[in-house]
Amino acid sequence: MEMLVKTLAGLENVLAEELRAIGAQNITVLNRAVNCEGDQAVLYRANLWLRCGVRILIPIKQFHVPNEQGLYDALREIDWSKYLQLHQTFAIQAVTQSNSMTHSQYLALKTKDAIADWFRDKTGKRPSVNPKSPDIRFNLHIDNRDEATLSLDSSGDGLHRRGYRTDGGAAPLNEVLAAGMVQLSGWQADQPFVDIMCGSGTILIEAAMVAARQAPGMYRDFAFQNWQDFSPGIWKEIKAEARAQRRPYDIPILGCDMDFKAIRIAENNINAANLGSYIRVKRSSFQKFLPPEGPGTVVTNPPYGLRIDPEDINGLYQEIGDKLKTDFTGYQAWILSGNLDAIKSVGLRPSRKIHLLNSQIPCKFHKFELYAGTKKV
Repeated sequence: MEMLVKTLAGLENVLAEELRAIGAQNITVLNRAVNCEGDQAVLYRANLWLRCGVRILIPIKQFHVPNEQGLYDALREIDWSKYLQLHQTFAIQAVTQSNSMTHSQYLALKTKDAIADWFRDKTGKRPSVNPKSPDIRFNLHIDNRDEATLSLDSSGDGLHRRGYRTDGGAAPLNEVLAAGMVQLSGWQADQPFVDIMCGSGTILIEAAMVAARQAPGMYRDFAFQNWQDFSPGIWKEIKAEARAQRRPYDIPILGCDMDFKAIRIAENNINAANLGSYIRVKRSSFQKFLPPEGPGTVVTNPPYGLRIDPEDINGLYQEIGDKLKTDFTGYQAWILSGNLDAIKSVGLRPSRKIHLLNSQIPCKFHKFELYAGTKKV
């Protein structure tokens, strides 16, 4: 079957490699998405294992849409009993880039009406809509040429919902973005991994899941489990295969943060992810934190200071740079920042910059090589 796997901007190539590793074929990198093909087992593995996927859609019909009534008419021709049973609830997510059909909520409503009216005509009854936790989710996408794609959403909740976030704290990093940062850093799990401003622990947890070979979707359910062609036997086998891959790990994965509440949330999240023996966090300023001897990797997401005095935020970044130069010799440091002026105060020349989006904030992910004798630029 064809699959469209959504992702975040900048993570498309990382996602393509993940899909290749689980057996997907005919992989094509798109903008914020990857198109591929695979069988039922690949679909199940993708939902279970993808760290950088956001949602996996299975296209079921493509057609031209002249207007809203044309959309309704085309959808009425579908045999909805193939995808939805009368006792199941459903929801529609509509996305439009059309110049003439601009109201996504109205398009979702027309789609809902077409489905409900089809069932009413066939059975005399209508299935119920449940926008929050439906059994079956449909996705409608209309592009700028008024070409529509109707898809089944195999994931349900976005794949960033790993099931470990007990509390996000202030401005938590998206789990998919954190996982992408870990993979883009090139960190090898035979070296220490450190986050010197760890907040609620998301980057550390995503790194530890890689080290533990833990499937990120192990502790949640997926929409495909409600499909009529769902195969419990294949799913059980794939989950057993994933459990068997998990391994113990004793190389340091460490984090610190000054905020007491953040550290408490991080500890709760780490335990919820079943990674309490893999990660250590402590309440400390990064200035006082002493890392294990290098080589190792630092990945961190400091404040961007968008509402802070420029001198204060520049001073913070200068202190980060001083700390890296003093105590992290032999490490590679990666800093995600949406403040492209403040990052210059780190005082190191980046060897690589990768464009990423944190929420809607354009950021750059900077790599700094911390050789012995690193000098300010």
